[in-house]
Amino acid sequence: MNQLRNTNRITAVGRHISALIEEFAQLSSRYGVSSDIIQNIRNCGYVEPTPIQMQAIPILLEGKQLLACAPTGSGKTAAFLVPLIHKLGGPEKKGFRAIILNPTRELAKQTYRECLRLGEGRGFRVHIISNINQAMSKYGTKSSQQFDILITTPNRLVHLLNQDPPAISLKNVEWLVVDEADKLFEEGVRGFRDQLNQIHKACTNENLHLAMFSATNTPSVTKWCRHNLKGLITVTVGQRNAATEHVTQKLLFVGSEGGKLVAFRNIVQKGMTPPVLVFVQSKERAQELFNELIYDGINVDVIHADRTQTQRDNVVRCFREGNIWVLICTELMGRGIDFKGVNLVINYDFPPSAISYIHRIGRTGRAGLKGKAITFFTQEDTVNLRSIAAVMRASGCDVPDYMLSMKKHNKREKRELQRRAPPRDRISTIPTDPVREKRRRRLERSIKGKEGQRRLTVTGEKKESDPSNSVLNQLKNSGNRKNVKFAKTSFPSKKEVIPKQSGSIVLGKDRKI
Repeated sequence: MNQLRNTNRITAVGRHISALIEEFAQLSSRYGVSSDIIQNIRNCGYVEPTPIQMQAIPILLEGKQLLACAPTGSGKTAAFLVPLIHKLGGPEKKGFRAIILNPTRELAKQTYRECLRLGEGRGFRVHIISNINQAMSKYGTKSSQQFDILITTPNRLVHLLNQDPPAISLKNVEWLVVDEADKLFEEGVRGFRDQLNQIHKACTNENLHLAMFSATNTPSVTKWCRHNLKGLITVTVGQRNAATEHVTQKLLFVGSEGGKLVAFRNIVQKGMTPPVLVFVQSKERAQELFNELIYDGINVDVIHADRTQTQRDNVVRCFREGNIWVLICTELMGRGIDFKGVNLVINYDFPPSAISYIHRIGRTGRAGLKGKAITFFTQEDTVNLRSIAAVMRASGCDVPDYMLSMKKHNKREKRELQRRAPPRDRISTIPTDPVREKRRRRLERSIKGKEGQRRLTVTGEKKESDPSNSVLNQLKNSGNRKNVKFAKTSFPSKKEVIPKQSGSIVLGKDRKI
């Protein structure tokens, strides 16, 4: 058994690790999996189990807690759906008995479709929260409880749990599956750690089984699992946090931001085979690049969080059908989305981390197919260049030695890149009026709160002003109304009665009272 694990590059850590399966027929003889599930597996295109399926399916069928890490496109979704469907047996009138959490709605819908295919003929009531208002009345305590599996994002489920009384009950949940676990465990605005903790506490069933899957693994996920999951088994396929070997990777130096558009058009001119995914760092830059490429004679579209759910669904459907050749997207599409036959991934903007890079290029080279990934970088993109070059070297790609010998940047700089995208020039070939461009940048800064902030200095102590309690109002309310002199300010010309204060009030340039 150990020799078989070594052959398939499977590493399993834990006690009483289940034996591997070499073919799906062993599921029937060893675990009593019915023939209709085996047939559904074959109908989904699986001939033989992939390495993660060989080890993860037996572990989950034996009811053990699992933390699994396997490359992108290795069949992780089927690895947790098959044992879940077998263990649930059939529909029951108990409410939800299985919860599957995904970081994005697109990935949740993809998992929903896969669940319907693998559970065909079983009669399971599989639900996905598409309308939160309907869900509040549909899943409440007074509902019929005729549902079995829920596939959703954490925020929507937490919103239902926070209602008074809760609009959903998780007391009968037997299976909690977390897909893209490292993304959900991120801290800060982009993560879902707090929501995940709340959902886990709401699942009060003593026989709860928890499984976590991802293509990358972080220390925070491992630490949480070891502290909270009894009898945990950790399974890793291949090298941890490594890119798939089926993708040919290339780093392309473009000099500056203006060189990226030139490099992209050179790739188009030399010839590329659609479909192509292009990743940028923000929804504003996605729209700017779309406005540039829409007139280049290629079928291009854009998807980001500002588009409505209907628009996003239509874009994904058209891309799957081949009506869109080039899809411009943000990190929204970098997690778990399975597009069949993506031939090329272009990182137009440098990834904020090595983990983000692994997930981006993992949209190609799936299910054993070959793919290609090209990453543009400039002189300002050196913070993560060394770590990404190391990922490429580990997956067998040629990388210049100077990249691996570059100076290491501190962790603070890397964390800052993950929290906030670096400033970049606009993607545009249209000459702009300098005066209008200056006004536009000033407006953007003011919207983001970088301009217009006021400081209040009273008796030598500096305090930031509160928009709801302006400096002028503070002065009016303090009581003294004599010996006040006005300097050059932006206040109305009408005289205001302002109290006497010790010290000065600084409102900006040439604004001093």
